[in-house]
Formats: sequence, C-alpha cells, structure tokens
Amino acid sequence: MQKLPRPVLLLLALLLLLMAAYPLFGVTLAGEKHDFYLQQLTSIMILAIVALGLDLLVGVSGMVSLASAAFFGMAGYALVLFSPEYEALSIWIALPLCLGLTALASLLMGVLIIRTSGIFFIMVTIAFSQMLYYLFHDATFAGGSDGIYLFMKPEVAIAGVQLLDLGNRTTLFYVALASLGFLLALLRTFLRAPFGRVLLGIKENEQRVRAMGYNPLFYKLAAFVIASTIAGYAGMLSATQYGFVSPDQLSWQMSAHILVMVILGGMGTLFGPILGAFAFEGLHHWFASLTPHWELPMGVVVICMVLLLPRGIAGLLLQLAQRKPGDTTKSLADSVSEEAEQ
Repeated sequence: MQKLPRPVLLLLALLLLLMAAYPLFGVTLAGEKHDFYLQQLTSIMILAIVALGLDLLVGVSGMVSLASAAFFGMAGYALVLFSPEYEALSIWIALPLCLGLTALASLLMGVLIIRTSGIFFIMVTIAFSQMLYYLFHDATFAGGSDGIYLFMKPEVAIAGVQLLDLGNRTTLFYVALASLGFLLALLRTFLRAPFGRVLLGIKENEQRVRAMGYNPLFYKLAAFVIASTIAGYAGMLSATQYGFVSPDQLSWQMSAHILVMVILGGMGTLFGPILGAFAFEGLHHWFASLTPHWELPMGVVVICMVLLLPRGIAGLLLQLAQRKPGDTTKSLADSVSEEAEQ
C-alpha cells in the first residue's frame, strides 16, 4: 500500500486531535446535548471499526461480504451470555472469548464459502448471516426477538486494581478512539508486508498470483477471518456501550449499512471507510432530525456521491493532495469532475 500524501496525513492527524479534544470541551460546545453527542460519536467509531475490517475484504482482497454484521452481533451475544448476571466479567476473559469465538466461527464459515466468488460469495454470506440472525431471533436463551441485556460492563483490572471504567462514557469514547487508530495503523502496516501485497495481487489477478506459487484460497481465508474478528471486537464494544444486544445487529441489512460506508469513504484506502462512517451516520442523524422519511434524501445523497465520487471521499482527498503546488487553476469542481469520469 502506498504511503499517504503529507496533506492527507496532516488532515487525519487534525481530525484525530479534534476527536480526542471533544470530551474536554464538549460541555461548552454542546451544552445539555454533550452526553448524546458523546454516545453518538462513540457509536460511529465502533461502526467505523467494522467498516475498516470490511475494507480489508472489499477494497483490498476484492471479496464483497454481507456477513460482517453476523460476527458483530455474535461477539455481542457472546459477551452478554457468558457474563454473570450481577457480576462484571473480567476483560481478560471477555476479550479472548469474544474474539476467539468470532475467529472460530468465521474460520468454519470461510472454509465452506471461500471457493466461491462474485455474486455467489455475496449470496452465501447473506445466507449464513440470516441463519445466525434467525438462530438468535428464535432462541429463548438469547432473549428471542426482544434481545438481551448486559447488566454489568466488563471489568478492566489487574490484581484487583481497576485500570479503566468501561461504564464511564468518556472512558469508552477514548477506548473506541484508541482502538480505531491502532487498527488503522496495524492494517496499513500489515498491507505493506508480503502477506498484504499478496492480497492486493489477488484482487488484481488471482490467476497470476496462483501461477507465482501462492495459494490464493489461504490468503483470502485469512483476510476473511481477520476482518470478521475485527467486526467481533467492535460488536463487543457496542454491547459494552449500550448494555444491550438484539438480533437486528446480525441482519444482512446491518452489513449493507456498513458496506455503504466503505463505498462512500473509498474502498481500498483503509482511512476512507472511517470518513465514510462519519459522513453516512452524520447525514443519517441530520436527515432524521428533519423528516421521518429520511431514507429518501439519504438515498439521493448516496446515489449522487457514488456517481460523482466513484473512488469515494478518500479518492477525492488523494486527488486533491497529489496536485502540483503550482497548479492553482484546477478547482474543487474540476477535481470532482475528473473523479466522476474515472
């Protein structure tokens, strides 16, 4: 993966600093709505983590999956079901349990479906996602269609000394922010390694990669498991944030929701889906505050963005950043027109 242009790096660093500073000045800026915005920003960052993992499949490996929500919800259910009802489960048990269960489930699913591709891969991931959805929807031990509550948040402590209070909204905000930044840096480093370069090669020409002596199925399966495990981690954070998990979190509609974020942000860039998550959720909440029929204007905006920015928000930023310093004649409209033509 190519190194990001300096202007883009500076922009991302600025956005990171602004996000980190919000809890410090949120009360002054938002007043009584500070807690609401803090919750919403945390939720968006959790969704951005799922989108980040999905981009490893869609943008890097060329596999369009609609099963990310299945692993998102599965990890949330795992946290709730294995937690004592009136006692906090240690994070050192909860984290390996949720991630391990998600990784194992994705490995078993991947072994069965990884030989498919294109529309067939999409349909199979939808099928497995819906199987898990109806499993938890009809399971009395998981609360059925009403969902199930988590009464005690996981405990982050060593030798009885509490390190973090995940029941505190500000603490969870910073945990989500740190997780998002860490995973972005980790995946970008991962894609610069030989393993990541093979994934990029598989997307461009799988037959040539196979002719070079690599087994594409192994690399695609590994990418599927990694992306699913990242979604599981986000699902654990979401269950911790709201203290509630429902079958709707496993549906393919939720997966499509995440996929739209990836497309809007820019596939294959890793930082693009994060921007896409904030853009999509920001527009969603804005339109929902204006009209109960928010889906109509939201759909129009999404269609226009896909037509005008086929490489997403990240593609536009990269194109603007790569302009020559002396090229002052090209406006933002010109950049958008060029992006649409590509």
